[in-house]
Amino acid sequence: MNALYGIRDTSAVYSPALIFYIEPIRQNIEQAITIAGSTSRLRPHVKTHKTREIVRLELDAGITKHKCATLAEAEMLAGCGVTDVLLAYNLVGPNCGRMARLARTYPGCRFAVLADHEKALQPLSEAMAAAEQTIEVLIDVDVGQHRTGIPPSEEAVTLYESIGRFPGLQPGGIHVYDGHNHQESVLEREAAVGKQIEPVLQLRRKLERKGLPVPRMVVGGTPTFPIYARMDFPGLECAPGTCFLNDHGYGTRFADLAGFVPAALLLTRVISRPTPTRVTLDLGYKAVASDPPAGKRLMLLNVPDYETVLQNEEHLVIETPSAANFGPGDEVFALPTHICPTCALHREAYVVEDGQVVGRWQIVARDRVLGI
Repeated sequence: MNALYGIRDTSAVYSPALIFYIEPIRQNIEQAITIAGSTSRLRPHVKTHKTREIVRLELDAGITKHKCATLAEAEMLAGCGVTDVLLAYNLVGPNCGRMARLARTYPGCRFAVLADHEKALQPLSEAMAAAEQTIEVLIDVDVGQHRTGIPPSEEAVTLYESIGRFPGLQPGGIHVYDGHNHQESVLEREAAVGKQIEPVLQLRRKLERKGLPVPRMVVGGTPTFPIYARMDFPGLECAPGTCFLNDHGYGTRFADLAGFVPAALLLTRVISRPTPTRVTLDLGYKAVASDPPAGKRLMLLNVPDYETVLQNEEHLVIETPSAANFGPGDEVFALPTHICPTCALHREAYVVEDGQVVGRWQIVARDRVLGI
């Protein structure tokens, strides 16, 4: 286990606990800026950490544009003083009214949302117009994940043209997320990104020839961040998220992201040693993301050789030849495979600086509703 993650006094740390390390977070922020080339080309996604304090660290580093996935995250950002927020989600139902109230509450913040169907524009327009607000709408372009979005086609041109005809709405650019690109080979990822972005750039040229402004193109996630960062076209904004805390999943798969370091761990304690070769920890899947398959949800840092044999809601059972070295109360540190949903399972994170617990940060936007 790296000495960087040691904590001198854990007597007030209740387990299982989420631990944030301030210096690695700062290091990851600086690394993201270096890769992007400037803060103007960076729009970090807050869905990983959902935390005011990390947003403020990014603001201190000169990052002024942010991306989020929920209205609570957007409210958290605006409340931190962020002046440019992209809510990268298609708003429907009562959330259109909430968005209008959020825009009215924070007039100093430039908000934008996504759309991929004209039917969604009408209720958003009605809500914004009723609140006497205006919001930018980016078209969500599908480049292969087929989760949301519209293909870069004539249909996308028609949709973009229609945005400005709705009261309270303005065309704000193009959004491209490629969550299906997880090729470990840098060359394979580069080829995939190059193939998918060319039709989008053609779409942009069509829109501009029609006199329609495309002020920004928000592109990619963490795996494709370094590839997009090497590109150069007007309004390019890279939108990584996971890398600011990093995790075992990305950290072991992408060599070109090696400059990012883990900045969030889980502290767990031994609660039982039911057999001579088994150790049970208080780290069930209510404390660590369960979307990776069982047995691949985390890496224990200070257990030299082990196999996960069982995980329930509040228990993690491992087999290890080192079981005799562990007894009830002993501490183990774990690196999550997927940090984003892991953070959302915790109400707060203990914060460590120079080996000392210096406070707790609320994972405030894990809630769906804050004040609006």
